[in-house]
Amino acid sequence: MCIDQDDNELEILEISHYYVEILDRYFGSVCELDLIYNFHKAYFILDELLLAGELQESSKKIVARLVDAQDSLVETAKEQANTISNIIAHATK
Repeated sequence: MCIDQDDNELEILEISHYYVEILDRYFGSVCELDLIYNFHKAYFILDELLLAGELQESSKKIVARLVDAQDSLVETAKEQANTISNIIAHATK
């Protein structure tokens, strides 16, 4: 891991550990396959944690709430897309 000379190494290790804890909470027991097949979710969680390389949110509960909200938005969008596809399919028959 590369950090600036002025950065605190212990803080970076703590942030890395915090990120893994949040991934564990989201995926159950996180493993490499979770990160490979759900990299977009891992990046989203990382984006919720860090802003410009600095810790932005220190509460695991808030991060979990934000991730759950984003998951529900994605599910709603998928349902709406399926509904629109069905309407178009019936209209073109």
